[in-house]
Formats: sequence, C-alpha cells, structure tokens
Amino acid sequence: MRHLIIEEPFSESAIWARRLAVFAAAVVATGLVLARLGLDPTAVLAVIGSAIILACLAILCAGAAGVEIWQTGRKGVGLLLGGAVLAVLLLAYPAYLGVQAVRLPVLNDISTDIDNPPAFSLSRKALAARHGWLPPALPAAARQAQNDAYPDVQPIYLDLEADDAYQAVLSTAAAKHWKIIDAIPPGGRLGIGHVDAIAHGMILGFADDVTIRIWPLAGETRVDVRSASRIGRHDFGGNAARIESFADELKTEAEAK
Repeated sequence: MRHLIIEEPFSESAIWARRLAVFAAAVVATGLVLARLGLDPTAVLAVIGSAIILACLAILCAGAAGVEIWQTGRKGVGLLLGGAVLAVLLLAYPAYLGVQAVRLPVLNDISTDIDNPPAFSLSRKALAARHGWLPPALPAAARQAQNDAYPDVQPIYLDLEADDAYQAVLSTAAAKHWKIIDAIPPGGRLGIGHVDAIAHGMILGFADDVTIRIWPLAGETRVDVRSASRIGRHDFGGNAARIESFADELKTEAEAK
C-alpha cells in the first residue's frame, strides 16, 4: 500500500511579497527610463511614488508570510526573503532622502555667497535653454539657514589670473558634464565674468541650474557658485554637494595650471 506524501503548500503571502517586490522594481526601472527620456517630472515622481507604495506592501506581505510560515509550517521562506530584501533595497534611497529632509533645512537654492548670490543670466540663449525658467530669489533669512547646514560651502579663491580662472571653470564644468548655456569671460568695466550651466541629478537626471561668477581680485580670483533645483522645495543636500564637488575639482584643475 502506497503512502501519499502531502507537501505543505506555499504561503500565499510569501508569493505576493515576491510578486509585489519584483513589480515595484519594474515600476522603478520604468520611472528611471521615463525620467531620462525627459518626461514631465511630476509624472515621473508619481511613477516612483507608486513603486514605493508597492515596495511597502511587499514588506507587509513578507511580515505576514513570516507569521504564517511560523504558525503553519507552510513553504515559502525563500520567496519571503527574496521579496523582503528586494523591497528593502528599493526603499533604501527614499529612506535616506527622508532622513535628509528631517536633518537639513528646507532649501533648494545654495550659494557660496549668501549676501550677494551670483545672478542667473537673463540672456536670450540662457532663458531659451532653461525654457524660460528663472530660479526665484530667496529671502535673507532662508539663506542664513544655509550657514549652519552647509558650513563647507564657501567662496573659492584661486591663485590664478581671472582669464586663467575662467578657463579652469569651463574645463571643470565640462569635466562634470554640465551643459554650458552662457559664458562671458572676465573683462569690461567691472572685470567680472560668469558661466551659466545646466546640471542633472545622478539618480533621476532632473535638470538643476548653476551659475558661476568669476571675480578678479588683487593677486587672485574669487569664484562664487550658485546651484538651484527646479523641482521641489527641498534639495536634500544635493546642491551643496554639487558645489563642494565642483570646488574640489576646480582647485585641482587650478593647481595643474
């Protein structure tokens, strides 16, 4: 007489944990592709937001599956762990942004000169490249909050003549793959030069605006940088990080001259 071996079925919650996590990953990938294709940022953020909700549901299903497997002995530990790990990975960056949002002031426009920030170019070609967008001026109180949050964002002083500093700025901006949309070398009555550029975020690739002022001084040149986000009220520290990275590379470029 044969004895039938009845295997325990898989936990439905574990199955759904993996399904939701995989679907969330696919939605994130779709959002990233749409962002790189230049889709409206609001629509891209809606896609990414739906992926975050799916990942959270996958975590909940994984938790329910853990309880179910423990109590009933059903199969599905591998599905549970796979879904949970994938969901946690998808939620890691949004969680980091959440921490940054709590830790940092609500700013989306950072400058090395908070008293007299560099002005963005109003030339026809610059406005056309920005599609008419001009970052609004921040009140003085908002800029003062920058000092405590980003003490390393300071004016850049180069031991170069203004023309050499201007060339170093152009080289550094190009090395960082910024799109230069307007550039005027130092000269004229005030001797001040400027460079306007468009930079893109590393993850979603949204456009941010950068303006750089080259200010000749006695025996050196002062460079001020202002970086402003087009999307959202909070940049999560992105503009300050961009300025600090640019300053480091610019100093290296200047030392090589």
